[in-house]
Amino acid sequence: MRVRSWFAAAVLALASAAGAAGLGTPGGPLPANLDEVSDFLRQDPYDLELLISFGTSKGGSAGHLALAIRDQAPGDDLVYSANFYADREPEHEGRYNADLMVRVPKKEYLYGTASSLGEKASFGLDFGEVYKRSVIGVRVYGVPAREKEALAAFFARVNDDYRNRARWTDYHAGETRYGYLDLNCAKTIGAAFRHGAGYGELEVKSSWPLSWIRAVAALTANIPTEMALKLMREWDARGYAMDVVLYRKYGASTYVDPHEEEKVAFKDLPNRFPSVLSRDFRREQGEYEDYDNLFAMYLFYNLGRYGVRVDGTNGRLAIERSKMPLDYPRAAALAAESAQADSERYGRRGPFQPRGHRVGEPANGAEGIPGS
Repeated sequence: MRVRSWFAAAVLALASAAGAAGLGTPGGPLPANLDEVSDFLRQDPYDLELLISFGTSKGGSAGHLALAIRDQAPGDDLVYSANFYADREPEHEGRYNADLMVRVPKKEYLYGTASSLGEKASFGLDFGEVYKRSVIGVRVYGVPAREKEALAAFFARVNDDYRNRARWTDYHAGETRYGYLDLNCAKTIGAAFRHGAGYGELEVKSSWPLSWIRAVAALTANIPTEMALKLMREWDARGYAMDVVLYRKYGASTYVDPHEEEKVAFKDLPNRFPSVLSRDFRREQGEYEDYDNLFAMYLFYNLGRYGVRVDGTNGRLAIERSKMPLDYPRAAALAAESAQADSERYGRRGPFQPRGHRVGEPANGAEGIPGS
């Protein structure tokens, strides 16, 4: 596949720079056992993986949402991700904007240090996500092949609409281009399932005809974590099984994005669980107390199977065998019970031991994978 060959060529071309570039920087080394760990995780016969990236700002940080479809790249999954720079705004000229829905192999999306999209791609967004923030992967089992094909076809259609400047499609009012509060990452993924895969009951919000009013657009925006929870309910109703892999942020990247106004190294950026639109939305990381955020964090923990981290001492990936995940109905019921109890206790402002476990917390009896 040309995507993979371009990626390999780019890595080879940067080999001389890799010795100077540090781990977690463009042109730096890939994790030495990336293929081995990827093959280990792919032993589980999942069909889709919903990738929910943490937020990196101090307040109002909703994160990012992308979808990986299995086996669409040789030996790998193919990630479809809405392109923040495909908004036709003058200040984004010079960034990668050839597609609205970028397509990259999952290993590149999570751990790559060179991009198959070319030099204009954004490190920490289009590739190398974990050097900037953690990513939750919700793996879905039992999805029919026709559904996966329909999703891929929808994303191809969106790119055609973007290039043709299409307007007033069945999935979006207005011009087909990226919009942070309208045609954003969560809406494109939700629209793929609703209009591509036939999820007719899935709610995908729209601010039309009042999208020009920013307050209305903000209140009606599709939020990554909220869309993820809606999709998970749809998958459970269809009898699809789910589990979770947490790809932990590499916390030592010294890379500073030269395009950002505030020059902050990746290692110093917040790594916030992506908040739902709630009273928690402006809180700092680690301080969420709202039921909806607690429910989401507890649900992902209850479904957790593995954690993956970059070991900075040896440049390898380490897999943490967390625990056996609960099935979705039990995971959701337990998360709801714990979130309700804990949100009430937070409201009383007294010390207490939370009932629920947040995704990313160590699991009892966690153990590593031999040879990782």
